[in-house]
Amino acid sequence: MTWPAVSVVMPVLNEERHLEGAVRHVLAQDYPGELEVVLAVGPSTDGTWEVAETLAGSDPRVTVVENPSGQTPAGLNAAIAASAHSVVARIDGHSMMPEDYLRVAVETLEETGADNVGGIMAAEGVTPWERAVAAAMTSRVGVGNARFHTGGEGGPADTVYLGVFQRAALDRVNGYDEAFLRAQDWEMNYRIRRTGGTVWFEPRMRVSYRPRRTLAALARQYFHYGRWRRVVARQHRGTMNARYLAPPAAVVAIAAGTVAGVVFWPAWIVPLGYLAAILVASVPLARGLSPRSWPLIPAALATMHMAWGVGFLTSPSGLGADSRVAAAASAE
Repeated sequence: MTWPAVSVVMPVLNEERHLEGAVRHVLAQDYPGELEVVLAVGPSTDGTWEVAETLAGSDPRVTVVENPSGQTPAGLNAAIAASAHSVVARIDGHSMMPEDYLRVAVETLEETGADNVGGIMAAEGVTPWERAVAAAMTSRVGVGNARFHTGGEGGPADTVYLGVFQRAALDRVNGYDEAFLRAQDWEMNYRIRRTGGTVWFEPRMRVSYRPRRTLAALARQYFHYGRWRRVVARQHRGTMNARYLAPPAAVVAIAAGTVAGVVFWPAWIVPLGYLAAILVASVPLARGLSPRSWPLIPAALATMHMAWGVGFLTSPSGLGADSRVAAAASAE
């Protein structure tokens, strides 16, 4: 086959520690075609700008553009606009691409006719807490049936991790919606599918992902996931399903059971039942982990469920609209 040239776009903010390694992994790809890397650097408070400029100065395939807002979707759009090739691959500033990532992606684009292909967000931890979170994030009890978390057979999907796109598809949907400070991947993949395109999950495409280092950071992450997933549901009616409604339903049921239990003790069966279910579900997830991680798995699962549910329930009605107004103002 003729290997198309690929533009790798990377939104970067405060990635001094990881940026050089991430870019080196891209430049070392076992890919027969031409490559370029476009870094959209936000207003970082560490040495990210210096690292990016050093990389660009040492390799003509690396270009740096500015992302004044520092927001991910704006950075992606800026990098896409500055890129030149017919295939566009999104990667993060702390991701380490396996050497065959782009080869597999382009082969899959050619074989399937898809507009976007992506693979597995392979959560891997180092500390006992990170390993517990990784186990939760790669399980159905933690994240439902999302194949980009849990794996599975290749085929059409609602969304995928990161993504390697046909530029024509990005042009067709006008890129990322900059109002979506989170969930921008899901939202754009929805528009690609609505305009007749195919999003394809390819399990051979694995990118390592390091979970949040603390319980508080994990809670903030999933709280914002829940908030922004509801924004997507407001803008795109009919996209909600049981997987997304399960966490907020659990939050409401547990809160109601806890309050009612004060005056009617049988109501405690709801929160206690949830706790028992989480403990039982954690047992198979602990296989292969050190005993120090075992008690942390239920904490990770409960944090993910409850934070996502609370975020969904408390998502302000103007959240997406406020972001869209701010994005329009910054563009003027």
